[in-house]
Amino acid sequence: MSETKIAVKYFLIAGEASGDLLGASLMEGIVAKDPHAEFQFWGGDKMAAVAPGLLQHYKDITIMGFVEVLLNLKTIKANLKRCEEQFSSYNPDVLILIDYPGFNMRMAKAAKAYGIKTCYFIAPKIWAWNEKRGKKLEAYVDLLLLIFPFETQYFKKWKVNSVYIGNPMFDQISAFKKDDSFRVAHGLNQKPLIALLPGSRKQEVKRMLPPMLQLTKDYPQYSFVIAGSPGLGKEYYDQFEGISNAHLIFNETRNILAHSEAAVVCSGTASLETAFMNTPHVCVYAAQALTYFIASLVVKVKWASLVNLNLNREAVKELIQDNYNQENLKREFEAILPNGNKREKLLQDYQELHQMFSQKNAALLAADEIMKLI
Repeated sequence: MSETKIAVKYFLIAGEASGDLLGASLMEGIVAKDPHAEFQFWGGDKMAAVAPGLLQHYKDITIMGFVEVLLNLKTIKANLKRCEEQFSSYNPDVLILIDYPGFNMRMAKAAKAYGIKTCYFIAPKIWAWNEKRGKKLEAYVDLLLLIFPFETQYFKKWKVNSVYIGNPMFDQISAFKKDDSFRVAHGLNQKPLIALLPGSRKQEVKRMLPPMLQLTKDYPQYSFVIAGSPGLGKEYYDQFEGISNAHLIFNETRNILAHSEAAVVCSGTASLETAFMNTPHVCVYAAQALTYFIASLVVKVKWASLVNLNLNREAVKELIQDNYNQENLKREFEAILPNGNKREKLLQDYQELHQMFSQKNAALLAADEIMKLI
């Protein structure tokens, strides 16, 4: 009589596009190690493509910024309550929290009360701000998986079981093969391409995209391609003046970057992704004024770009808040174009970055650590 395999149950929570991408990679690693794995999760299309079990799409819950959070407290509380009810009812063998710390740290505390083991994948950036969360990590998190080399030393100061497993996005990009039919498939002409990555959330795109679109008028010798956020849809982008001067393409960010001469990128995971793709870029960001003021009081890191944070110097030019204006953007954009005076040095810096992330098979290593925990 054959032994019945008891499926291990995993509940994952990702609250934004970058978390969906990394969550999908982690799920692939888990399935490779545990083909009978069962999942329920908050995430997005990429995670849903790996396995069934999507309960909540991130596009319907993402709220960013201090002020915006205060204005949406009722909705956030309802989401927290619903998520807790879902994972406690599912009673998984492990709750896997992916970035999204404002939400996920509360879920970690709740899971502890239910006796559910917790793994935090993509550590909260307490090295940047809100360091008191270190004590909460110690209290509520059983396993902390790190994806940035510099975090290894930092998290030694906390009594938390932390393991550096490499960066799954670097693994994905190392294996990426660009689609040679991409330009023809999207009706792109023979002009060289420029990638515009204005972010994945409405608030980001609203602030980031207009100055980017101005470049389309200043540089008619290029074709500009916007990496659209699947969570927003084409209709959202139609409101922007000058949008007709650019091509809007969804779900093809890496092909867009692979075919582009340069890029303008909203700060976040996309900056690191662009560097891994070896595309010279300018990193930009602007927030609602009060949100930025509060952030300036509490954030204690020198750089916004994850490229610069890992290299511990400004390799990628950052244009933040008031510095993100048309004059500055045009100057820095021109400097990274072919024959621009900053392009070659930036590409050299990228090679140093690639060496830092040379450890392979992050998703499989993460899956191994999670299974040890279970």
